[in-house]
Amino acid sequence: MAQYNTLPVYKASYDLMLSVFEFCRHFRKEYKYTLGEKLKNETLEMIMNIYRANSSQSKKPLLQTARENIEVIRLLFRLTKDLKLIPIHKFIEINERIENISKQLTGWQRSAG
Repeated sequence: MAQYNTLPVYKASYDLMLSVFEFCRHFRKEYKYTLGEKLKNETLEMIMNIYRANSSQSKKPLLQTARENIEVIRLLFRLTKDLKLIPIHKFIEINERIENISKQLTGWQRSAG
């Protein structure tokens, strides 16, 4: 078992989490404690599921939950774009990170079979 903090998916997820926390600091008050908190919580939960999957014998359920987390994050970021809380270039950058993480989680889940 590799250490969780050396996994490429963990590193990519951690970078996404840093971006989320930085990005949410600039939300208007009406979104900071609703949409912002939900984004931060989903990102934290995803990283915890990645850690748990790495240290678990039964990886598939935890990886499935992490995949669900990343899809919720994708949905929430689309909402930030539609509400004009994020510039389009930043949305594209974050969406590429989300896609990268999603592909890594899918691949890991397939190989855990």
